[in-house]
Amino acid sequence: MTFGSGAMTNSIAEIEHAQVVLVSGSNTTETHPQIARRIYDAVDNGAKLIVIDPRRTQIARHAHLHLQIRPGTDIPLLNAMMRSILDENLVDDLFIEMRTENYFAMRDKLYQVDISQAATICGVDADSIRLAARMYARAQRSVICYCLGVTQHVCGTDNVRSYANLAMLTGHVEQEFTGVDPLRGQNNVQGACDMGALPAVLPGYMPVADETARTKFQRAWGGKLPEKPGMTVLEMTHPADGKVKAMYIMGENPAVSDPDLSRVRHSLDHLEFLAVADIFLTDTARLADVVFPAVTFAEKTGTITSSERRVQLLHKAIEPVASAWPDDRIIMELSRRLGYPMDYESPAEIMEEICMLTPIYGGMYHDRLDAEWGVQWPCAGREHGSTQFLHKFSFARGRGWFEPAEHQAPVESADADFPYILVTGRVYHHFHTGTMTRRSQLHNREYSQSLIEIHPEDAEKLSVAEGEHVRLTSRRGDCAFIVTITDRVSPGHVFANFHFTEAPVNFLTVKQSDPVAKCPEYKVCAVRIEKVAA
Repeated sequence: MTFGSGAMTNSIAEIEHAQVVLVSGSNTTETHPQIARRIYDAVDNGAKLIVIDPRRTQIARHAHLHLQIRPGTDIPLLNAMMRSILDENLVDDLFIEMRTENYFAMRDKLYQVDISQAATICGVDADSIRLAARMYARAQRSVICYCLGVTQHVCGTDNVRSYANLAMLTGHVEQEFTGVDPLRGQNNVQGACDMGALPAVLPGYMPVADETARTKFQRAWGGKLPEKPGMTVLEMTHPADGKVKAMYIMGENPAVSDPDLSRVRHSLDHLEFLAVADIFLTDTARLADVVFPAVTFAEKTGTITSSERRVQLLHKAIEPVASAWPDDRIIMELSRRLGYPMDYESPAEIMEEICMLTPIYGGMYHDRLDAEWGVQWPCAGREHGSTQFLHKFSFARGRGWFEPAEHQAPVESADADFPYILVTGRVYHHFHTGTMTRRSQLHNREYSQSLIEIHPEDAEKLSVAEGEHVRLTSRRGDCAFIVTITDRVSPGHVFANFHFTEAPVNFLTVKQSDPVAKCPEYKVCAVRIEKVAA
């Protein structure tokens, strides 16, 4: 909406050449260790590191400046930083004039910002906000890296827009070594989005509502496509009208990962038919009428698109185990039986069709990918080179669009009944719902139980000690955890991961979501804490 593209503007390797790295809502060391290594290399090379996070993560401990904001207060913080940049004349006027639009509406809004008031909302010092603004704006090469701590809020879209505004205000985009880099949560999220695994777009981000785009794909596929966007994950797992009768779920475990789990599991359990394709019998698969055994990455040939838009070809290392099938074979067989024949001979043939229909993937043929260490889109054809960074001469939408954002309070806040704020996330030794890592002896040895992080002051108030058990209760459910006492969280805040099915923290989280992206607010949830017997 701001740049015309939602992908990393830079390559991962560029990060280590930045002069300032601003990391927000990302526990990078634990969740993206290879990118964290680049950030640490940049620091070793003399770069300044700014971290914006409610939790004192490992990367925050290495920061030159850690803004430990209250969860859900990115917008007032960024508005205050941008007001400070205006006050100190650190705006890149030439970049704004040549490359952007709607700036004056943005500027007028920023002049209404009171930095001291914003600091009070965020829970940080006003001088620290001004210092962060100065550090970021004065550098020639500043990079923003953000992750789910920015997007998983009811104001997630406006959070992202605000970081884009900050980059455009200072001209820190459209160049090598400087830009805005969203870090993807899983290894092929970028590729799934590129291929149209979003309810409102076709492959290559062509809108479903665009008749020209629909006509192009209808001619290629020989069928009629819907004219209106489909449903998001939350709209499917929290149906308000009971219209969802059947679901086919591949490689996803919503019975553990989705918010307000009581409602999710009720919805899945009351479908007329549920089919699941996965490599293990997950909590979701246990609810299914039919389970298709799928293969792991090592048992199939295909491409993965990383956070930096790099499309890489992986070759099958071993034959599929037992009766497992690759995803494409399962889908083709289902399609045939539903009356629409699909007869691709190989993943390479599927990729040829992608190249034909999706302009940003125009040159991603398997033989080319085999000969190179992946290719970064956009790549219009065989002769087109890999695109190291985006928007070199202009933004994908033409001019960058400034969009002012107002602070929107989280759905829940602490009160007398629920006096603590719960933030959820991941830990280093496990991945997502633990489908794979929980089956590893090594990973379980290192992190074997679901822990709740509590500040020492709160532990004293609750009369709980390290290793004791507590029950967290929210307005939606309750869940038991083992206590670990740490200064990683602030007083009044607690942190839990969602890897353990024995302690499904998403029974507590809210289902409310961002109105545009439909991303749920996993990062702010009011709870009470009670000590319980083991």
